[in-house]
Amino acid sequence: MVGLALAYFSYRRNLPLTIRSGLAPLFGKSLSGPVGSIIDIVAVVATVLGVAQTLGFGVQQFVAGLHRVGIGDWVLNAEGTASTAGIILALLVIMGASTLSALSGVGKGIKWLSNINMGLSFFILFFFLVFGSTFFGLQALIVGMFDYFVTLPKTLFTVWKADGSETGDALSAWQGAWSVFYWAWWIAFAPFVGVFLARISKGRTIREYVLGAMLIPATMCFIWFAIVGGTAVDLTLDGTAGDSIITAGSQAQLFVMLDVILSSSQAWMMAVVVVILLLTYLVTSADSAVLIINTINSGGDEGPKGRPHIIFWGSALGLVVGALLIIGGLGAIQTAMVIDALPFSMVMALMGIALIKAIYKDSIREKAGVEIIYDPSTDANTKAETPDAV
Repeated sequence: MVGLALAYFSYRRNLPLTIRSGLAPLFGKSLSGPVGSIIDIVAVVATVLGVAQTLGFGVQQFVAGLHRVGIGDWVLNAEGTASTAGIILALLVIMGASTLSALSGVGKGIKWLSNINMGLSFFILFFFLVFGSTFFGLQALIVGMFDYFVTLPKTLFTVWKADGSETGDALSAWQGAWSVFYWAWWIAFAPFVGVFLARISKGRTIREYVLGAMLIPATMCFIWFAIVGGTAVDLTLDGTAGDSIITAGSQAQLFVMLDVILSSSQAWMMAVVVVILLLTYLVTSADSAVLIINTINSGGDEGPKGRPHIIFWGSALGLVVGALLIIGGLGAIQTAMVIDALPFSMVMALMGIALIKAIYKDSIREKAGVEIIYDPSTDANTKAETPDAV
């Protein structure tokens, strides 16, 4: 929704590629003042906390991978989660690499890391297609997609509340910890992903955008969850893995599954590949976030950003993640992220209304044969004098 709104108003109305532009049909020139600044600030905070949530989970899994490949027991604490020293090491590596990548620009470091990331992702997916529970995973994919589409309308409007019974409490807790949490996570991620999608969608139709930004990525997620997650489920159900996978922390379950499938030496080599994939994924997420935050803060300017700005936001993002993880763990990041997702959810709702209003009015004008010159400085639409004046 955010990416489509930004792309529409940026490329059809020549507005800056920043969050406030998505509300132009509703607020007009007032977006040039404090109202627009508040909207962009909310978007920046949401981006920082949304990316912090992703980095928080990633850091935990990255540290578990470092332990698996033999870095040492000191990266974990007594509970088996990342220690303070492990968190600091991981953030120094991740944020240092992401800052260097952002400094090199989109065409160099970010491009190379993204290509490596995609290659390793498909390699691991292919590995599980060959050596994992392929039939079980494909069955889960088909049945799961059917169940998803059948139950989605009801799920969207169902809120389980604790009613004092064991079932009520369990359902309410599950929905809050999973459905609501992930919805809030994606809302907080929306400014970051939205600006990114808008930047790469110039020249596309709305139909092409929906296909490329929503349907294809969702299908890839379904396939990944079904094949990789399905393998873990199948190994547990048939007794091959025993309780080793479900008793491991979420950060270590992939590595435990590899230990079940492969010999010790093969599992170690695959663990190295997974650690590299995690590193490239976290670095590309962080460096892209730094560039997007700078784009929003500069009023939609997509040009190269100054080194001090990139270094500042790279450092700030690393400090936020590190402080929240050390002080309160993932729960602290989750709480902060959910709180900030609320105000931005209101911005997203208004963006949807603004986009529908703009598309409706533009379609009426096109049917009437009226061409439009859009003047961002006055937020005014006027008739063009010549056919090529737009």
